[in-house]
Amino acid sequence: MGGVPLAFAQPLVLLGLLSLPVLWWLLRLIPPRPRRIAFPPARLLFDIAPKEETPARTPWWLTLLRLTLAALLILAAAGPLWNPPLATQQANAPLALLVDDGWGAAAAWDTRIRTAEDLIARAEADGRGVALVPLSETGRDISLETPGAARARLRQLRPKPHTLERTEALPALARFLAATPELELIWLSDGMDLGRGAEFVDGLARLAEQRSITVVEGGLAPAHSLAAANNAANALTVKVLRAQTAAEDRGVLRALDLKGLPLGEAPFSFATQDRETEAQFDLPVEIRNDIARIEINGERSAGAVQLLDKRWRRRSIGVVTGATVETAQPLLAATYYLSRALGPFADVRLAERGSPAQAVNQFMDQQLPMLVLADVGNVAGEARERLNAWIEDGGVLVRFAGPRLAAGDDDLVPVKLRRGGRILGGSLSWEQPQQLAGFARESPFFGMAVPTDVTVTRQVLAEPDSLLGERTWAALTDGTPLVTAARRGKGLVVLFHVTADTRWSNLPLSGAFVDMLKRVVALAGSSAAAETAPAGSRAPREVVPPSRILDGFGAFGPPPPTARPAAADFSARATADHPPGFYGPPEGLLA
Repeated sequence: MGGVPLAFAQPLVLLGLLSLPVLWWLLRLIPPRPRRIAFPPARLLFDIAPKEETPARTPWWLTLLRLTLAALLILAAAGPLWNPPLATQQANAPLALLVDDGWGAAAAWDTRIRTAEDLIARAEADGRGVALVPLSETGRDISLETPGAARARLRQLRPKPHTLERTEALPALARFLAATPELELIWLSDGMDLGRGAEFVDGLARLAEQRSITVVEGGLAPAHSLAAANNAANALTVKVLRAQTAAEDRGVLRALDLKGLPLGEAPFSFATQDRETEAQFDLPVEIRNDIARIEINGERSAGAVQLLDKRWRRRSIGVVTGATVETAQPLLAATYYLSRALGPFADVRLAERGSPAQAVNQFMDQQLPMLVLADVGNVAGEARERLNAWIEDGGVLVRFAGPRLAAGDDDLVPVKLRRGGRILGGSLSWEQPQQLAGFARESPFFGMAVPTDVTVTRQVLAEPDSLLGERTWAALTDGTPLVTAARRGKGLVVLFHVTADTRWSNLPLSGAFVDMLKRVVALAGSSAAAETAPAGSRAPREVVPPSRILDGFGAFGPPPPTARPAAADFSARATADHPPGFYGPPEGLLA
């Protein structure tokens, strides 16, 4: 539906415009009638030479004015209509009305419903049957009904919070079209193609054969959606996408917390032909971590909402090292490799100069969710007691091996360790450096690509016992553990059996090091999941029930009857079974 949205109730009246040239000729031919005034001494004026004479023709401006008035009268008699209802093309064939009712149609839902009602009203005036086909209801058989029944069902429709898979409606349409030879098809489209739009169009055209198909998609503001929220070091960025690229566009994003209180705004704008842009929230990290919902101001659509849970929070992580000369060669220090690996997704806080116990106390005062100890031997005294209580309460402690840990007898490790370590590939050893083995399905690292260029030349060994297998997250090709972990209360203790620098392995030089730490950081603060997950397993494997679900307009509501529990690491596109929203218990909501 394009062009100027103007129509006429009586278009035949416009034929009167053809009489304007004749009227123009008559007005030029007949001069205006002179005025007559009775004046008795007029005889005295006959001998006076006239200075003004009556024109032989009507002035051009007066003719133009009269023609304009005549044209306006004709146009008014024709009954002009701005944004007229869409006219059907066939007066006798039944009407099949296909309606896109996904989130892409929500922003202009009222306008679409009015258009559909106008079409049903015209079919009712022609005495035709109507088949209303919401494309989200793919499992429902299609049949003709009275216009009144179709209108009542239309008013009960609501946009769905998920995208449509239109191709799933083709089998039902095929059965209906085979049973209804004479039919007019009108498709109220949302103008969005999220992967299989061309396949649906081809299938519909093939099924329609010689039947007419009218696609209605213009005259409405383009739909927007949000994606790829990234809580970076200095700001939280969100991508804004749009379905159409016709003109410039701009708007504002709002950030809200779980209670619906506003936390900030970020403008965005599209240049002509742009399909995506980016908005940026320049807020302190503490405020950014409270953001639970980002929405496009003024657009009522589930696609215009992005929900964030604790996995999007930028965690603050403390790093403590047992080395006393870290500043001598800073680019070779463990703190350098850890800062570079953790920096893209966490705020790294390095301990001030002092003993490891002093650094632990410092970070305990800051109530950080995760602490890294790199080659730290025993932690004694008050710091040890506070560290144990912090882990029991949900803290994540990550330890890296080294000469100090290998020589100590600290029990703040997930498995029992042998004193000393194993040297591989040295001049006094016949063993060769070992590579990484594949990750077990129960490991949080499962799904990562196993790097082939990572080798280990030295490690601390674990004493074999019955729990070693389930506490192993990563192992070498000879079966010895590389990363082990164990639950303690609500918290977690993780041990990398190599150093955080390159003395014992080249793992810190690999991208796998960053990915492994990122997955460990994702577990920080997930106390609810940690309570139920077995030692060594990853909490996101849990199945969580729906809690607060978005409707098609982007508003929160109770879960619909079709909603089912989803895996905590569910990352596929939303469906009727797994609609968008928050899942899980109130203290551990997942988006």
